[in-house]
Amino acid sequence: MRLRRTSLTFGLAVAVSVALGACAGGSGASTGTPPDSGKISVVASTNVYGSIAGAVGGDAVDVHSIIDRPDADPHSYEATAQDKLAVSKAAVGIENGGGYDDFFGQLASGILDPAKVVNVSALSGLDKGADFNEHVWYSLPAMSKLADELARRFTALDAARASTFTVNAAAFKKGLDGLEGKLSALKAAHAGATAAITEPVPLYLLQEAGLANATPAAFSTAIENGSDVPTTVLRDTVALMSSGTVGLLAYNEQTEGPQTLEVKKAARAAGVPVVDFTETLPAGDSYLTWMGANTANIAKALEQSTATAK
Repeated sequence: MRLRRTSLTFGLAVAVSVALGACAGGSGASTGTPPDSGKISVVASTNVYGSIAGAVGGDAVDVHSIIDRPDADPHSYEATAQDKLAVSKAAVGIENGGGYDDFFGQLASGILDPAKVVNVSALSGLDKGADFNEHVWYSLPAMSKLADELARRFTALDAARASTFTVNAAAFKKGLDGLEGKLSALKAAHAGATAAITEPVPLYLLQEAGLANATPAAFSTAIENGSDVPTTVLRDTVALMSSGTVGLLAYNEQTEGPQTLEVKKAARAAGVPVVDFTETLPAGDSYLTWMGANTANIAKALEQSTATAK
């Protein structure tokens, strides 16, 4: 399944050019760590990856997340002079890849050396072909790999703080281990449970909790692509909510529309718990607190579903 491609609009092209002329020199290439900060400059496509970079790098990194608002739509992005400037100064870039945040590559083109960019989809090893679910930040094992990769890259840039990066990455991974333990417990306690989705954003997390996806593929594909769901497919998805076979509805708030709202309404009418998910961090959350809340919400929904079925 493929997400809608993010469009990149340079509405501030003149301002960007002026800003870069002052900081990037004649070549336009990234110079890495700004000499006046003493920190490793990191630019991330979203605040999800910005949070993880901050957890691993601590006080040694200066992180700029291009998409950093919980109400922002990652599928529609307009470049700013500040974003372009941050890319020009970056020593490390982090993109999701897999077609999710193509804007990052366009923004960084000719400014940030591709060798300095971590492509998380490629790093994850999850990209196996056409049916790849590119929302890899919902895969806890993938984020464990990212923490190790960032510790390695930060160490290469600031060897004096190698032990700090290693300790920070280990602490972050310990937090992931705790969440994976909770998901494994859910899988054992709710064997055979299923879920419906509006689109595949949280699928990796749901699968780790042992939940099989019962949604008609044509429904989630249409929502993901921003197209209308065929009438018969919408009817089947609505009917699924009252079938008694679905443990919860995983609902992406950031791509809500009339057809997803219809399914949500049917779920609530049938007593199917609705669990909201987002693509970017809620305000004030870290990656671990966010995923902890998501895990707790899945557990609560499954308990409610089990109680209703008895």
